[in-house]
Amino acid sequence: MINFEEELEKYEPSPDVEQVENVVNNNNLTDLTDIVRELIADVKTTASL
Repeated sequence: MINFEEELEKYEPSPDVEQVENVVNNNNLTDLTDIVRELIADVKTTASL
């Protein structure tokens, strides 16, 4: 039977995953929320003209 506690003690995260996480967190990536906010701002400025 698998001893989960023992297996967890052996676990080491992949360095590749940590590198990707750092790149994603340190870059200003546009996501859907940013796009929707920009569209709303454009609509507001167009509507006020």
